[in-house]
Amino acid sequence: MIKIAKFGGSSVADAEHFKKIKAIVDADPARRFVVVSACGRRFKGDTKVTDLLYLVNAHVKYHVSCEELLEDIGQRYFDIADELGLTYPIREEFAAFAERARSGGYSTEELVSRGEYFTARLMAEYLGLPFLDAATVVAFHHDGTLSMNRTAELVQEYGQQGGFVMPGFYGATREGQIKLLDRGGGDISGSILAKCLGADLYENWTDVSGFYSADPRIVPEAQPIARVTYEELRELSYMGASVLHEEAVFPVREAGIPLVIKNTNAPQDPGTIISETADEGEAEPIITGVTGKRGFVAINVARDRTKPRVGFMRRALSVFERYDVSVEHMPTGVDRFGAVVQEQDVHDSLYSLVGDIQQEVEPLEIEVVEGLALIATVGRNLRGRAGISGHLFGMLGQAGVSVRMISQSCDEINIIIGVEEKDFDLAIQTIYRAFSDENGIVKVSDLEAPAPVDPAPAALHK
Repeated sequence: MIKIAKFGGSSVADAEHFKKIKAIVDADPARRFVVVSACGRRFKGDTKVTDLLYLVNAHVKYHVSCEELLEDIGQRYFDIADELGLTYPIREEFAAFAERARSGGYSTEELVSRGEYFTARLMAEYLGLPFLDAATVVAFHHDGTLSMNRTAELVQEYGQQGGFVMPGFYGATREGQIKLLDRGGGDISGSILAKCLGADLYENWTDVSGFYSADPRIVPEAQPIARVTYEELRELSYMGASVLHEEAVFPVREAGIPLVIKNTNAPQDPGTIISETADEGEAEPIITGVTGKRGFVAINVARDRTKPRVGFMRRALSVFERYDVSVEHMPTGVDRFGAVVQEQDVHDSLYSLVGDIQQEVEPLEIEVVEGLALIATVGRNLRGRAGISGHLFGMLGQAGVSVRMISQSCDEINIIIGVEEKDFDLAIQTIYRAFSDENGIVKVSDLEAPAPVDPAPAALHK
């Protein structure tokens, strides 16, 4: 039995959290491969070490003193080492790092990666496991893409020693140039390790007891989800649920390895199990979760009916491609379509983009709707259930929420709506409560069936 245990920044924030991790690792002999992030926030208002390192990089670039930042970062690690009685020469190592950082001797990626590096160094000694530098085994091509085949060869070679602690978030090219994964990439590192070692389970330890059916800051009564499929997780993560990096699912999903999200502060909690399939049926929750994101813009384009229909949409969409703007959703009508994009992607180019669409297709009109939020209702049990959408929209109508856009995938796993940003919280609360009671999300069998509709006008019954 092999378990990969990845601990996020909040789980390695200080010495007390190191102690919790040791108890978790020692409790299960299958947990011999550990991945760690850089130290996260210790308290509200604190700053993550990774953010401090990015600030150091900026200060060095613009010739501004970074002494206070370096002192703050170093003290975080010194405090952990001192409280735990560790012998790793962290002060000497950090002094050498700081001197090189001040002189501009690091690339941005290598400088930022030192947060994970120092955390893993201390964690390895504390757990009594070998340290394995991610630069040794996580292989990158020169263009910054991951070399999965070479990574697998290297991980399997070093995996024969029976266990190690590895820093997440980075790797290196053959020449030793440090490369970073996406922000939050420690989750991806753990997933890669699980796939390469053929693990039985990938444990992702954080500061919450799994995925919640809605953001507890918006819906206080929201509860953890017991089981979720990889497909559902992808939808929830992409639309705003932020417990796990959305790209982390791909390596373990390809390998058929289940993933569980656990709470470092409450290891007895079951967490959320994520796998390729999960139970479906009358005893399962009708929805898995509700989540969303603010900050969208809809660009609605109406075709001039005197112009050819063929190629109209393709030519309009080619403008978005030229601007390197991803179209998130595209509701359509007979002679019009809407392109929903993230506001940050068009912040500096919105009106030039609209002008180019105008020139490209000569539409009847173009309408720009800003301040849009998208909300996704996700669930494997939505498939083939009559009346679900009607119930959802009926409750939104009763709450006074105007729906500006509707989109649903063909596999019926999600229903996405667009609302004004001012209605964001209310819409999520309304949808959640439309499918829940005092015991949480209702089961399929508990959802009240809609009253049958007589398709024949009353006059036909006379």
